[in-house]
Amino acid sequence: MSSKLFDRRKGRARYRIAQTAERPRLSVFRSGRHIYAQVIDDRAGATLAAASSNEKEGKPDKTWNLDAAKSVGQKIAERSIAKGVKQVVFDRGGYIYHGRVKALADAAREGGLEF
Repeated sequence: MSSKLFDRRKGRARYRIAQTAERPRLSVFRSGRHIYAQVIDDRAGATLAAASSNEKEGKPDKTWNLDAAKSVGQKIAERSIAKGVKQVVFDRGGYIYHGRVKALADAAREGGLEF
């Protein structure tokens, strides 16, 4: 369950993204055990690419640490570039840009995504 403060932070981040973005949104969800990333086209309401630490192929030993977040960032970059998406807007989803969220973003940038 998310808290009211988390929902407020998430709403502020999404509002700013919606006001400025003509590009797809790279959305991050972080749970206690896994981290997930999606590239979403909000105009069409479709997910263009997705990656998570919960996938069977290439699953890291520990799915909740920085190495897992980096691998998810690399996977999402590869998959979105394969779909023809190079520029995205990063949606941290109310999470602080620190730790696993930052590691995922940095790995996605190194993989070729621009944001």
